[in-house]
Amino acid sequence: MKKLFLSFAALSLVASIYSCRETTEVKVDETSENVADDMEDAMDDAADAVENAAEETGDAIENAADEVQEEVNDADNK
Repeated sequence: MKKLFLSFAALSLVASIYSCRETTEVKVDETSENVADDMEDAMDDAADAVENAAEETGDAIENAADEVQEEVNDADNK
């Protein structure tokens, strides 16, 4: 009876350790997927910000060029 009880206790211990390991692996997989998704979202946001900044810079350059052209035309007309 003592051997049966010790065998059951050992089996229970092994089963609990094994199930904890599986739970940890699942949590690590889920966490790594979440981190990857967050990184992808951050990279998309950064790319959008760079694109918007480039467009605004292009617009500012065009406006400045137009103003310079107007000043040149005004100077020629005087």
